[in-house]
Formats: sequence, structure tokens, C-alpha cells
Amino acid sequence: MTTTHATLAPTIKFPTTQIVIDGVDKRFSTSGQEVVALRGIDLSIRTGEFICLLGPSGCGKSTLLNAIAGFSPPSAGRITVDGVPVREPGPDRGMVFQEYALFPWMTVAKNIAFGLEIKGADRADIERRTALLMEKLSLSDFRDRYPKDLSGGMRQRVAIARILALDSPILLMDEPFGALDALTRRTLQDELLRIWQEDRKTVIFVTHSIEESIYLADRIVVMTYRPGTIKTIVPVTLPRPRDTSLGDFNELKRELSRMVMEEQQRFTDDEIRHAAVD
Repeated sequence: MTTTHATLAPTIKFPTTQIVIDGVDKRFSTSGQEVVALRGIDLSIRTGEFICLLGPSGCGKSTLLNAIAGFSPPSAGRITVDGVPVREPGPDRGMVFQEYALFPWMTVAKNIAFGLEIKGADRADIERRTALLMEKLSLSDFRDRYPKDLSGGMRQRVAIARILALDSPILLMDEPFGALDALTRRTLQDELLRIWQEDRKTVIFVTHSIEESIYLADRIVVMTYRPGTIKTIVPVTLPRPRDTSLGDFNELKRELSRMVMEEQQRFTDDEIRHAAVD
């Protein structure tokens, strides 16, 4: 694993290490064959840091995120959060999926409040926190609407608000804006950054988009095609808010594009080989 430095502005200092990924492997058995999804992943993530996992399909980004979430434990190695081994999902890690995962029979307000109700929170606290998050994410006018009545962007706002309601210190986000149009995507990127800067939660964000990773991250973890390893870690020291039209932004975009396209070519070659065998 190598580390590439973009020395464009002073690096933000984070106080403590919160998540440690130590020698993690992940293997699956499919159709009688073993697939090595992750191999030898070592990564430390600091409290309040915004990390993007970047790479082509098949590089294990979502697999690693699910391991951190506790949904799919590693085959080897270990993951700790605040020194405690991750063995199952927990309230300290909130997950936002690309598919929104909202309850269609619940209104916006009830979707946001659901987790708090399950936790047995006080009714007044549920109503206060739900109202605060609806205001923060511009959902107040939609509180009594159902998911079917909302655009994709609004549904994703509700999904984010529902996770934020639980006040988990760690947000795990699996391509949450991948299905959205470009303008809605940028709007929600800005909303996410605003919330992150206010609350300083630790964010681990999976993306295929090189530009999105530069726009959001403190560090970008570039992963190799299967078996997924860490190809390089790129600190992004561009000052926020970041202007995607500036030369420094595009210089870093070219550097990352070269690295990611090397892995994308490996993915393409593998697809062709499998097609030939079939």
C-alpha cells in the first residue's frame, strides 16, 4: 500500500483513531468456488474524518463497508471501533443505502422517528428531534407525505434523516447518491458536508465517482480490483468549499483517474475472460 500526498493546503488534524481495520480478508464461496473479495486490508480512521472508498465494480468497497457495519464479518483479521471488536451491527454505526430503504406505509415524519421509537425514546424527544432533522434537511413541508410521493432526492434526504435521528457517531454510506441526477446529487453532497461539518461524525462513503470523492473526502482510499486491496491512500487537502473547475481539483482528478482506470481495465479484462469461457 502506498500513500499519495496532495499538498495543496494544511491537513486537518483529527484527535483520535476511532476505527482500526487490521489485516482483514473476506472470502465467499459461490458455485463451489472460493472468491477472495478482500485481502490484507489495513486502515485506521480517525474520529470525525470523512473517508471515501473509491474503485471499480468488484473491488470490495461495499464488502468492506458491510464488514465495518457488522453485517458480514471478515474471514480473517479484525475490525475495532473505539477499541471494541466489531462482531455484529450496533447503534454506534448508522448505514445509508443507495436504495433508500424507507417504509412505504409510513409518512416522512414516521420514517424518521421509527428508530427512536424502537429505542423507546421519550415521545417529546422523538417529536423534537424529528422536527429538527426535517428542518435541517428541508423536509418540513413533506412531513405527512409518503415515499411514493417523493422524488429520489427527497427519499434519500429522509433516509439520511432517519439515520441521523439515531445520533450514531459513525455514518456508513453505500453509494447513497449513485442513482440521482447530477444536480440533485450535488445538492445532497453539499447538504451532507454541511451536516458533517456541524456534527463532526465519522463518515465512510463508498463511491464510483472520482469527482465525488474529491469533492467530499479528507482521504480517498483507492482499492484494487478483486481481490480488493488498498492500492493507495490520497489525502485531499484542498480547502472547502471545493471548486470542481479549479486546476488543483482537476490535477488531482487526473491522478486518481489514472489509478482507477488501471483497476477498471483489470475488471474489463476479467469480464472478457469469463465471457470467453462461458
